[in-house]
Amino acid sequence: MGDRRMLKKLSEALWNYYTLLLIILTPLLLLPLPLVIGTKEAECGFVMLLMAIYWVTEVIPLSMTAMLPAILFPLLGIMSSSNVAKEYFNNFHFLLVGVVCLATSIEKWGLHRRVALRLVTLVGVNPAWLLLGFMSGCAFLSMWVQNTSAVTMVMPIVDAVLQQILKAHEEGYSGEDNPTLELDEINNCTAKNKETQSDSTQPDVPTETFTSVQIPAESQPAADEAAENVPTASCRRRQGRMLCKAMCIGIAYSSSIGGITTLPGTSANLIFSEYLNQVYPDCNSINFGNWLLLCLPISVIMLLLTWFWLYWLFIGSDFKFLWQCRGEQSERERAVKKVLEDEYKKLGAISSQEIFTGVVFVVMILLWLTRSPGFIPGWGSLFPHKSNYITDATVALVLGVLLFFVPAHGPSRKYESMISWKEFQASMPWQVALLVGGGFALAKGAEESGLSLWVARLMTPLGDLPVLATVTIACLIVTTLTEVTSNAATITIFLPILSPLAEAIHVNPLYILIPATLCTSFSFLLPVSNPPNAVVYAYGHITIMDMVKAGLGVNMIGVLALLLAIATWGIPLFSLDTYPEWAPTFNSTTP
Repeated sequence: MGDRRMLKKLSEALWNYYTLLLIILTPLLLLPLPLVIGTKEAECGFVMLLMAIYWVTEVIPLSMTAMLPAILFPLLGIMSSSNVAKEYFNNFHFLLVGVVCLATSIEKWGLHRRVALRLVTLVGVNPAWLLLGFMSGCAFLSMWVQNTSAVTMVMPIVDAVLQQILKAHEEGYSGEDNPTLELDEINNCTAKNKETQSDSTQPDVPTETFTSVQIPAESQPAADEAAENVPTASCRRRQGRMLCKAMCIGIAYSSSIGGITTLPGTSANLIFSEYLNQVYPDCNSINFGNWLLLCLPISVIMLLLTWFWLYWLFIGSDFKFLWQCRGEQSERERAVKKVLEDEYKKLGAISSQEIFTGVVFVVMILLWLTRSPGFIPGWGSLFPHKSNYITDATVALVLGVLLFFVPAHGPSRKYESMISWKEFQASMPWQVALLVGGGFALAKGAEESGLSLWVARLMTPLGDLPVLATVTIACLIVTTLTEVTSNAATITIFLPILSPLAEAIHVNPLYILIPATLCTSFSFLLPVSNPPNAVVYAYGHITIMDMVKAGLGVNMIGVLALLLAIATWGIPLFSLDTYPEWAPTFNSTTP
């Protein structure tokens, strides 16, 4: 009995300190690489494996793991400390700063609420169209701001809209007078969910009373028929919960789907773009315009199919609303629509700050699109020096800095800039900035040590497979790993591996790197897969199994849509069927 108790205490102690044990044991188990083998490739492999394990397990903060190259590369003689330091701040960080400045202004002055609410009021109050409206609004926002920011912007609007409909319901719109929507508070469900999450590590969110949209049965002419056909309170409550699940999961997924559309939409896209600039400086194939041409159709296909999938999974399989042509709206439907319009009207007239932020937003997009469109000379060629001296980061930084000194109010009020440093600092994702710097340092170390070439030679047999098969294998591996690792860490690990692989099998590197980059955003299975999933999960409307069931389908949709794009319009857009001059010729016989 005493031995059993001691074993139990020992196991509890080991479990409580498993993080510390993993931190200590991982480098000890990997030590044979630098000590026994002793080559530069093995020493860099030690650093890469150590960082990959720490990133996957998150036993120490991701940004601190990214500091390991600055410590280990000089100690192992791979790179000098000054050369490693140069990799931690580059063009990517300037682009990130400019984009975050704009996102800070959008959020501060409420432009995001106006855009999202306008989209929702346009689609109507049918549950399916309401779901599509919120998903479209979140996807559009995440094209220009961080995915997490887009979700945290839209989720309060979702709750506000539901609360407003509930208020109208209490003022006289009962379920029987509202054939489209009926709201019920789910106090028991919310309390139960909060109890189960009290010990979780999900991000904190404000405590709110959650409401759900419910779909009642139509009233019958006779009272006895009504008693038979009107669903019970528990049934209506379940229908409401299903719609809440669909809306919450739809918002989380649409943020990731929208983020892949533009280069600054996700950190993975930006990391890929900067990696390309560093490893292939002569490559001019990737810019804002042609990335949008490739990924906008992918996003639209994914968004619509995800909408169908979530509707079928949580709400029902009746899609008659798609082709039903309804005439004039009934009085009851007009009443529900009025509630949504009232929420928009409460924002008041558009302010001068919103107008200026919107102008900066449009100007930034136009300058990105026209800098180097490819089919005609862009405005970048007007400068006397080389046009590639100016990048998208230059545009973002100019307009971002502009927001720090343009006055937010007229001369009648005390001077205040559009955004302040304190507001910018609160929005700036410093962890991502450090994580990306560590990834670039790791990639440079792999190149300097020869590890990249060693991996490429190891993977040369994959050249015997069809190119699309190799791309599919890479997509599946990346999609699987990104479910348990941060998107930025995943793409940082795989770029230095897949790039020499493409060179080894004599395939355009973009053919493999672009799909791998996009697949890092397909993290739909778990709340821990990415921050938007965690934020939505913390609201208490969904379970992990809900997300797993929905995520499996969306992962399949994403990979298939991506392969379709790469195999069709992606080939002529980036000349994927030819090996480019800017990529080095790999010689597998080189010692």
